Parts: sequence; structure tokens; C-alpha cells
Amino acid sequence: MDERAIGRSGQWASVVGLGTWQLGADWGDVADKDASAVLEAAAESGVTFFDTADVYGDGRSERAIAAFLGGRPDLHVLVATKMGRRVEQLPENYVLDNFRAWNDRSRRNLGVDRIDLVQLHCPPDPVYSGDAVWDALDTLVEEERIAAYGVSVETCAQALAAIARPNVAGVQIVLNPFRMKPLREVLPAARAAGVGVIARVPLASGLLSGKYTEDTVFAADDHRTFNRHGEAFDQGETFSGVDYGTGVEAAAEFAALAPEGYTPAQLALRWIIEQEGVTTVIPGARDPGQARANAAAAKLPPLPPRTFTAIRDLYERRIAEQVEDRW
Repeated sequence: MDERAIGRSGQWASVVGLGTWQLGADWGDVADKDASAVLEAAAESGVTFFDTADVYGDGRSERAIAAFLGGRPDLHVLVATKMGRRVEQLPENYVLDNFRAWNDRSRRNLGVDRIDLVQLHCPPDPVYSGDAVWDALDTLVEEERIAAYGVSVETCAQALAAIARPNVAGVQIVLNPFRMKPLREVLPAARAAGVGVIARVPLASGLLSGKYTEDTVFAADDHRTFNRHGEAFDQGETFSGVDYGTGVEAAAEFAALAPEGYTPAQLALRWIIEQEGVTTVIPGARDPGQARANAAAAKLPPLPPRTFTAIRDLYERRIAEQVEDRW
């Protein structure tokens, strides 16, 4: 699979990575053996970038990755994790002592001395404006606890603030055919600054797979049940912030745009891959088949211009008014 540079970090990632939120929590139960099978299928398909976080299953996702990679010393996979959501979201909690403690825990979970890429996990707005936070992250690099750092953000404004910082390697942001706002300013700014872009929630929590209907029922411990209106965390992480009924209808239109040989999910992934400035897209997977199908999007032919036009029209007609003003 093709790889792209993660900005100025000197690191590289496959154009399709693997998001491992599903392997930790909040998507219904995934057994350990199934998590390992997903990781194996992704790696066999050419994926060289795994994204996780210290709060995914309270470290379960990190430990699953460690168990998988520990038995495969010759396999090259860059692992990115996140930190900052284990405490109340107050700016005063984003300090070096906490960073070291969180980093120690993630290094133990991942079984490594130095983590490839650590991202602040959607911190509150004031965190972006203070120099001390970035100095603390630089200290983690100097102490060889981490190789590089970035930020996972909720809004375009946060992304632009992070991109302006001189040592940020990558910005992770929600980007998909139901969330196009980052195309206007974030991707051009990242390209100009030499910052990588990691596209998350690429299938709008599965909506863009075209598999869901108004009658679909998700498990009680699935965020698509308990966070539809932002009850647990930012609403934009669930169905990209789009009202479920509207999303189902728009997803049916989107599915009809898939060229021959593409699934609707692969159409969404291919659309993201072809956006200039995107480093990698990180769909999740609950089973090996999904992991392989997601990875296969990297090798599909480029989309014709008329498909891009049709997707933009769908977004403007059905989605933009729900998401543009919030994120």
C-alpha cells in the first residue's frame, strides 16, 4: 500500500490506516481474539498505521496492539496513541507531570520505551493558546518518551491553532463526505506548514456504509446509542454530528453514487484519500472482512470528477446546514 509522510515528523503511514476505538469500547463488545484478527487482517492488507488512545477500553485497545505486535517483531507498524481524556477537561490538567504519568501508562500498555506519535485527545480550547503545553510536549520528545506529537481536534478552529505551532507533526480531524468543512482551510494550512492530516470518523460512524436504516438498533454500550446528542462526549464523534434520520436518507443517496466495483464505504474512503493534504484515513473495523475491504480502497481507481461533483451537491443539499456552524 502507498505511504505518505506524516508532515515534518519524518514518519510515514499507509494511506489507509486502522482506527482501534472499536477494539477498546463504545462500539459493543469485541472479544480479544476478534480484535487480534482485525489487527492481523489490516497488517496483511498493507496497513502500517494503527491509531489508538489511552481511554479506549481504559487501555484495552493499546494492550491489544501490544499483544499483536509483540509476536511479530519484523512487522513495521507506526502506532499513534492519544492522551488527556482520563481527567476532567480543564486546561490546568494539561501539564508536564500529568503528561509524563499518562505517557508512562501508555508506554506500559504498548510495551515500548518510546511511542511513535502521541496526540492530545481533543483538549479544551484554552489548551491551544498557552505555550507551556507545547513546551511540555517538546520535553517528552527531548526525554525520548515520544518520537513526535500532534493533536486530535473537534473543530477547524482548533486544527488551525495546532497547525500554527512549530513542532506539531499531525492533526487528526473528522473528515468525510458528511463533514467537508476542513477542506476549505485546514487542509491547505496543513500542507503549507508541513503538518500531516489524519482523517478520522471517515464513515460517519458507519452511516456511509449504507447498511443502516431508521429501524437499526445499536447495543446499549455503543456510542451510536448513548451519544447521539452529545450526552457523553462531543456529538460530532457520533454520525459526524448529523441527525440520524437525515443521515440515513443522505447515506442512501450517497450509496447510489458508488462507481462499479466500489462499496459505499470504499467510495467514502477513496474520496478522503484523494483530498490533497490527507496523510492517512483511519476507519475502524469490527471483523477481518471489514479491515480488508477498507484497506482495498487504497488500490481502487481514482474517482471520476462527476462523482466528486455529485458528492459535493449531496453535502450542500442535505448535510452542510447541520455541521458547518458547529465544527
